[in-house]
Amino acid sequence: MTAERKREARQTFLLGAIVVRAGLSNADRAFLLGGLIELASVDPGSSEHRRLRDIGEEAFKVAQRGDGSSRRTRIAEWG
Repeated sequence: MTAERKREARQTFLLGAIVVRAGLSNADRAFLLGGLIELASVDPGSSEHRRLRDIGEEAFKVAQRGDGSSRRTRIAEWG
């Protein structure tokens, strides 16, 4: 396997793990793609981008702490 192919495989694995971490592993693929397309239109300098990034950063921190709280509880804490 070439270095480029390994990099692509790792990126695919990591992106899939994000979908699982968000609790969307059973979501309809069209729904997921539609949501990602909408996210792609969010301006990186906007308050909405910062808000979503903050939610994501907190989710990573919770996962690193091994916090046993439910996803729904964590989301309620963010918003």
